Amino acid sequence: MTILGTGEAFGAISILHALGAGKGCSIPVKLPIRVNIYDVEMTNDEDKHGILSIISSIWEEKGYPVPPVIGWEVISEIPIGQGLKSSSALSCAAIRALDKASWTCLSDYEIVDLAVEAQRRSGCTISGSMDDTWATLTSGWKAVDPSKTPEESILFEGDIEPGFSVLIGLRGSRKSDIIIESFHKNSQIFDRALASLINGSILDSLSSNGMAVASSTDDFEALRISNLMIASGAVAAGISGSGPAIAVVCYASDSEYIGAQLSELCDEVISTQFLLSKELVEGA
Repeated sequence: MTILGTGEAFGAISILHALGAGKGCSIPVKLPIRVNIYDVEMTNDEDKHGILSIISSIWEEKGYPVPPVIGWEVISEIPIGQGLKSSSALSCAAIRALDKASWTCLSDYEIVDLAVEAQRRSGCTISGSMDDTWATLTSGWKAVDPSKTPEESILFEGDIEPGFSVLIGLRGSRKSDIIIESFHKNSQIFDRALASLINGSILDSLSSNGMAVASSTDDFEALRISNLMIASGAVAAGISGSGPAIAVVCYASDSEYIGAQLSELCDEVISTQFLLSKELVEGA
């Protein structure tokens, strides 16, 4: 059994939900995923939406060379179905693995294009996932217009200063359906988050966005938890994606105390950090 290609990507948390203001922004965290392609068939239980088979189909449709036999192996630290961009990360890592196995040398723009198409076909996204996909593939944050092509989608971007811890509170499965109209009703709060992002205050944007998502999904427990975390010393807190996970950003020196507070309110707490540009280059 031989590995034909390997691809990696990362989980991410939301700065701005694309359904609210028509623009989206996410930032990667150190929750890696690795996809290996083997030369023998393998079953995989990590792919809940059938994304891997869809990627294989799209790959063939594009006329790229396809290995005679593909066996997918997924090794992931990203919780599934929590708003932490697991589908985007899986798509990007799988396409990177195919890219290496086939020697196609795709650009980041081409990988994003294929990954977004795979997610839209699978039905696992309601926002298009353009900003999520960019976040899982590259470092730093990017404000993205999901209605544009990958080449035109990035409106502005930046990195975040080091020294922060990211605590992620997991709260089980999502308990309510996502209603797009509810997000539109909270457009004023999402616009406030977008204004913070434009001004470079991405952590303020994270908190404002989290408030808007909580209101849009009737998840007032998430809003209560986020407010408690900020009262406990966190710099920012809010729902990631459409939930139910809550992302809390704090200084590293406060992470143990705030993590203990968060663990009393959530099923599980993951402690991680933002993925910085310098670290991604060094790890390449």
